[in-house]
Amino acid sequence: MRVVITEDHALLRDGLTRLLTAHDIDVVAAVDNTYSLEKVLQEEQVDVAVVDVRLPPTFTNEGLVAAIGIREQRPGLAVLVLSQYVEPLYARELLASGKGSVGYLLKNRVTNVGAFVDAVRQVAAGGTVLDPEVVATMLARADRDDPMARLTQREREVLALMAEGRSNAAIAAQLYISEAAVGKHTNRIFAKLGLPVAIDDNRRVLAVLAYLHEHT
Repeated sequence: MRVVITEDHALLRDGLTRLLTAHDIDVVAAVDNTYSLEKVLQEEQVDVAVVDVRLPPTFTNEGLVAAIGIREQRPGLAVLVLSQYVEPLYARELLASGKGSVGYLLKNRVTNVGAFVDAVRQVAAGGTVLDPEVVATMLARADRDDPMARLTQREREVLALMAEGRSNAAIAAQLYISEAAVGKHTNRIFAKLGLPVAIDDNRRVLAVLAYLHEHT
């Protein structure tokens, strides 16, 4: 797997590089601005772009804009966005295509080395990874007129883990229930959110999009 890192803080940029390299992930470049990111993508074969949301020159949304542009111009390239704060609108923008190979994590997740490396590998494999704090923020804002309010507590738990990119097997292990039970819960979630029959992976992304849409 070949990765490019775009992060303006030198220490974090170096730390991410060392971390991924230690887990046999090839970091082809580590840059601090979107111009350099574009140049790397033009010159190198890259599987995943790890991008900070706030980059020079204004430190507002340069990384987000670059990530969305990457998704549009290079559909096969996975993108994992890192942010200092919970900004659910950014997550919604990234997920808007309804496709996988995308992730949104808070920077404090990097301290959990295993979880961060797993997130990079999940998006590289076509999965979707959404930070649990973003999930919690969105679920907390649900009201009785919202489709999300139709979900039971267990269904909310399943959806939260689904949004983190967990497989049915992983969700079952986390909640101490059977995979068959997880399957029933996910089907009920899809039905209550009014999601059409489609490839399961796409429906999982659409389920996340449904509550992001309602609360941003």
